[in-house]
Amino acid sequence: MAVEHISQDRFKEVVLNSDKPVLVDFFATWCGPCRQLAPVLEQVASDHPEVRIVKIDVDENPALAQQYGVMSIPTLVYIKNGNTVSVTVGGRPKSAIEALLV
Repeated sequence: MAVEHISQDRFKEVVLNSDKPVLVDFFATWCGPCRQLAPVLEQVASDHPEVRIVKIDVDENPALAQQYGVMSIPTLVYIKNGNTVSVTVGGRPKSAIEALLV
């Protein structure tokens, strides 16, 4: 499954009501570490179809970023059954991201 870009208007439907766990990447287009993380997330999405991966642009969705306490980017929020399981700030290697998917 490919990484999907969504906005706040689809967050509840795509993330909170998902039948799969969801890894949310809060990012910005101008953020260097965010750009470095993008291909890693594509690989994780390809290798783990049991998890949905979505990207949310913090500049376009500031209220959602604030709701999840995003102070630095990239921030990865792992959500299962509508509940936050973990929050990780900063770029991570593929193995570290896969370790979050428990």
